[in-house]
Amino acid sequence: MGFDVIFVMGVCGCGKTTVGRQLAARIGYTYKDGDDFHSESNLAKMKAGIPLNDEDRKPWLTAINEYCITHKNTVVGCSALRLQYRNVLRRNVHCQFIFLNVSRRLWKLVCETGRIISCLRLSWTLNLPL
Repeated sequence: MGFDVIFVMGVCGCGKTTVGRQLAARIGYTYKDGDDFHSESNLAKMKAGIPLNDEDRKPWLTAINEYCITHKNTVVGCSALRLQYRNVLRRNVHCQFIFLNVSRRLWKLVCETGRIISCLRLSWTLNLPL
């Protein structure tokens, strides 16, 4: 494939986990969900629908980066919506980013199914600059 790590990125509900798992299986990589690296306080904030700020994200991004440095052949699903976040993730990692772009209409439909409860409260993520 040419890359040690592939990041599948996008807003919540866009299919990062589904695409990431399928990609990892197809190319023989391991899949890891970025949410697994969040602190308990970050998880509590997200569950309450409170957006994470840059200070909340720093240790999370660093933890993902440190994992990726030592775990090659991995696909990681995470939002990584801002360039500054991707810059932390790619530090000392030979990687590629795949951005899953969905229309606002489709995204709202997915969220309204109830499958992803907090998406509508986190609609601010659609406005983050790449």
